[in-house]
Amino acid sequence: MNMERSVIIVAGGIGKRMASPVPKQFMLVKGKPVICHAISAFHQYDPAMQLIVVLPKEQIDSWRVLCIGHGFTIDHTVVAGGEERFHSVLEGLKEVKHDGLVAVHDGVRPLVSVELIARCFTAAEEHGTAIPVVPVSSSVREVEGEGSHALDRSCLRMVQTPQCFRVALLRKAFELPYDPAFTDEATLVERTGDLVSLVEGDERNIKVTTPDDLVLAAALLEEGR
Repeated sequence: MNMERSVIIVAGGIGKRMASPVPKQFMLVKGKPVICHAISAFHQYDPAMQLIVVLPKEQIDSWRVLCIGHGFTIDHTVVAGGEERFHSVLEGLKEVKHDGLVAVHDGVRPLVSVELIARCFTAAEEHGTAIPVVPVSSSVREVEGEGSHALDRSCLRMVQTPQCFRVALLRKAFELPYDPAFTDEATLVERTGDLVSLVEGDERNIKVTTPDDLVLAAALLEEGR
């Protein structure tokens, strides 16, 4: 636990699937914007760690007003994001001035636990990378042209965040050119030839993208998170 740590919390949503004019990261769960719960979890894990929040440029003023309105005073750096997640994470990475560990977390995963954060940082310190995953509980099929075939779900995992890396590894990965196939930081790091280490995720660490997710997140927080 002696390496410097930062987290880049990426929030680029505009709430299309919520059918709401309010960006999903600003929607309220238990009286606080979704993203506040995520920021608070990392602050609780390590009050000294650097917290970087990446938002679309046009949402930054709204976020500052929300912080004042909700009395949200945890110190964090706000950065304007880019066109795609790749560009937003890159902007956040520019704020990391040390060579320790950095996590990238979805701002719409409000139920991330301190235990999961600790598990990811501990594994990244040892292996250089740490990606939380959970088993696939549904049957899955791969579609090929007009047909499809079943996949063995025991060989599949659902990927979550925070994804943690040694800073040097992530910086090296972001020297690669942008590719639309890039879906997460682990994909990019693998392209440099580095192996990705998997750690046990958390079924409760859901991503809030629909109104039903918002209801579920509130219920889970009510249980004590």
